Amino acid sequence: MTAQNNTTKNTFWRGFRDGLPFILVVAPFGTLFGVVATEAGLDLLQVMSFSILVIAGASQFSALALLSENAPTFIILLTSLAVNLRMAMYSAALVPHFGKLKTRLKLLISYFLVDQSFALGVKEFDENPDQPTVYKIAYFFGIMLAITPLWYGSTYIGAVLGTSIPAEFSLDFAVPICFIALIAPLLRTVPHILTAIVSVVAALALTWVPYNLGLIIAAIMAMMVGAFSELKLGYKKWS
Repeated sequence: MTAQNNTTKNTFWRGFRDGLPFILVVAPFGTLFGVVATEAGLDLLQVMSFSILVIAGASQFSALALLSENAPTFIILLTSLAVNLRMAMYSAALVPHFGKLKTRLKLLISYFLVDQSFALGVKEFDENPDQPTVYKIAYFFGIMLAITPLWYGSTYIGAVLGTSIPAEFSLDFAVPICFIALIAPLLRTVPHILTAIVSVVAALALTWVPYNLGLIIAAIMAMMVGAFSELKLGYKKWS
């Protein structure tokens, strides 16, 4: 085995180890989706297809809630798109690292681009900007080896067990904890903090808007505040 192959392997397993802590929230998150989707009337094939094809918990829950309310298809698609707009920003941030790869590999990476792989990947790439691209790829897929099978498996368990899971387990704790764990370390600048505050306050204040459209409005407001504050303040990091 060459030195490069050995280093690539080590980097892959380092990504795997870094992704392991997320199983504490991914497992209940996926299980909760399986339970809720089954209760909403989806069969096992539909639940698993939903989870495998979309692999985006936040938009899955949003779409499921709207389906339960018999919302128009356009509203469901619009809300799911709004919730997942962050993926476009994630993709833009990863272009310097993966932009020159072959299309097939970029498509595979885009499928596995989730909050966890982005958060850990960007942190790793910022701390080691000069490492070869092959190491970055290995690290990225190492993270997803720890997360993806568990997401599929926990969704299946939730769909099969359904309401037999005791309510006192309170699986819904996983949703906010997951996103707090992802977002908190990335709030490094004043515009980041302002954007987060506006998004939370606006989302809570607009819960009365039908079909969860308050989320879209809150997202637009937060992005406007973030962009404006960056223009006025720049990237002022907390000291």
